Amino acid sequence: MLNLISPRNFVKLLAVCFLSFVAVGVFAQDKTKTIGNKLRTGSSNTSFDAVKGRQVGIEMNAGKNPVQLLKLSFHTQNRSNDSIPFKVNVYQMAGKLPNEANLVKDEIKGYIKKYNNQDNHQLITVDLSSYNVKVAGDIVVSIEFLATKTGSNIGFACGLFNGGTFHKDTETEPWKKIPVVGVDFNVLVKKLK
Repeated sequence: MLNLISPRNFVKLLAVCFLSFVAVGVFAQDKTKTIGNKLRTGSSNTSFDAVKGRQVGIEMNAGKNPVQLLKLSFHTQNRSNDSIPFKVNVYQMAGKLPNEANLVKDEIKGYIKKYNNQDNHQLITVDLSSYNVKVAGDIVVSIEFLATKTGSNIGFACGLFNGGTFHKDTETEPWKKIPVVGVDFNVLVKKLK
């Protein structure tokens, strides 16, 4: 069969195969994107004590077409002697504040490990892919502390003028917003057809 293909056509065939692999690779890369704030490991200027029911999060634009949430990432500094359990919540924006209806139906848990050296930041990642959370538009992705740890003072890496931070101090209190400083949460998402 190779004798039937001229050297010139063989080169063309190789070029077509190579371009096909490149196109498939580019297409696969375009299926995911990161939304939210840029991750930083610098100073933690925004801190919250771990109080059961307290939430901390930011607004993210998922785009007008539906996406599936794959992975939440953020840097933090735990100043307590205990690990801090949390769960991930996602809300649709309703005007200037998040809607109260959580879009996450299952409890997606994670934890912030304890650290003895307060200067160490840790990257927290939570795999969201198996929970099939699909969203579109403006959302708030937050973590909710599942236990109260006195004196915990959880520091979050943050940036200035990047949309601010939403927080809810207890389960029953309304959402509030710190307008200038936004914690560096981001989410890897997969574009859906």
